Amino acid sequence: MKIIDVNTWNRKQHYEHFSALTDPYFGLVIPFNVTKAYYFSKEKGISFFGKYLHACMRAINEVENFKYRIENGNVVEHDVIHASSTIMREDKTIAFSFIDYNENLGTFLDNLEAEKERIKNSNDLFPPKNGLNCIHCSAMPWLNFTGHKEPVSGEIESVPKIAFSKISEVDNELMINVAINVNHALIDGYHVGLFSEKFQQYLNQ
Repeated sequence: MKIIDVNTWNRKQHYEHFSALTDPYFGLVIPFNVTKAYYFSKEKGISFFGKYLHACMRAINEVENFKYRIENGNVVEHDVIHASSTIMREDKTIAFSFIDYNENLGTFLDNLEAEKERIKNSNDLFPPKNGLNCIHCSAMPWLNFTGHKEPVSGEIESVPKIAFSKISEVDNELMINVAINVNHALIDGYHVGLFSEKFQQYLNQ
């Protein structure tokens, strides 16, 4: 992790303007083609959620601005961003996970399964390991949403929030809508566009 010197940062004015707003967040809903990812998962007998979450995290970790966070009044850049996903138990309660990112899909899936098992055998809402070096994400496979709003604490937050919709079939292709909410002081539409391109690229692999 490194601290960004805001005074010499090329985003200084941008950061100061948007971080001063009561609501500095912006959100988008973007459709992604998951046809190849879905059938890859079925062929390999692996979690489809794990496959597309891994593709998402690969993209997140390759766009610098998605690694920025506001911590203790400073802008910092984390080396690696992990996944903090909501996971549902059999009794329909949810808990937050912390899934260590690994570029290797198999290792990442093992980390995901370990968190599922921990949550299954726990009543805790929060994971024992936590931090801002993550994204907050959730899957809503019951809903094909086209709009989405995330809850906020009232404090200025800098962790991106992502939600995945159910699969829908469009012209013989499988699609999911992905809602993404970010702090505009750190991330612009350009950076969301970079993430979107990389995410689709990794979904196709």
